[in-house]
Amino acid sequence: MGALAWLIIPAVAALLAGIWALWAGRTPRDAGDPASLAEHRRFLAAMERTTSGSGRAPTDRPGR
Repeated sequence: MGALAWLIIPAVAALLAGIWALWAGRTPRDAGDPASLAEHRRFLAAMERTTSGSGRAPTDRPGR
């Protein structure tokens, strides 16, 4: 019975590794909701406008 356990453990591990490899190698799904992607693009554009338009570093404070 002990020998059978030593044979089953690697077989189960190989089976689980094969299942994981199939799952990890599957084709990716679409990115999802186009409205959500458009909202994310608007957010990124707004962040670019607020961070690049000031002209000075965020640590520069006029009163210090």
